[in-house]
Parts: sequence; C-alpha cells; structure tokens
Amino acid sequence: IGLKVRAWHLKGLFKNAALAMFDILAEKKNNEGLLHSRPQEIAIEQKADNLEELFINWLNELLSLSATKELIFSDFCFTKLTREGLQAKGYGRVMSHYRFKTEIKAATYHELEIKKAGPRWQARVIFDV
Repeated sequence: IGLKVRAWHLKGLFKNAALAMFDILAEKKNNEGLLHSRPQEIAIEQKADNLEELFINWLNELLSLSATKELIFSDFCFTKLTREGLQAKGYGRVMSHYRFKTEIKAATYHELEIKKAGPRWQARVIFDV
C-alpha cells in the first residue's frame, strides 16, 4: 500500500504521513470511548544520516511504539525537526477504541520520494503489508 502526502512545512509532511499511516491501519469504533479517555503522550526521538532515512525511521518507530504500547496515534507535536533528526511527542489512545483495517509491517524505501514541489513539501512512501 502506498500513499502520497503534502504539507507546507517539513513538520507537517512528517505529521501527515504518520496520520495517513494510522488511517490505513485502523479506524475509530465510535467516539464515545474516546471522549472519556485521555491520550497518552509518548516522547519520540530519531536520528539519521539524511531526510529519507529519517522519514522511514520515523514511520517505523511509530509502528513499533504502536505495537509495544498498544496505542493508535492520532496527533503529533514536533519540538525539533532537521534533515538529520527529530524530537516529537506522539499522542495515542488505547487500541480497544479502534477497529483494525490493514496490518502494516513497515515503511519501505521502495519508490520513496521526498521533495519540495513549489512552496509545498510532498512525499510518497510504500508500506509492506
């Protein structure tokens, strides 16, 4: 499964890719349980040699954290994002509030593309399912 995302800023591109990935992975069962639960905050830090590696590391780290912490992430806040590293907070809710649609094993480098197209950033990524 592949996706293409766009954003005005690099932080938005990373956030939109992560949100789109979790939209592929799961959907809310209903809003009732979500209204009464607080999202859990998870600190995330990644380093890489280049932007492409950072992007893939980011998405794969989120998949790993989702599985180990049993959370579905629904928001992100970046405190730092450069071509070689990031610091962010992910906000997730327990998996019991979601229905799973597609298992994503990993984000891949196959046909990966991250570029600035005019005033916007855009990325294309393929997931191993």
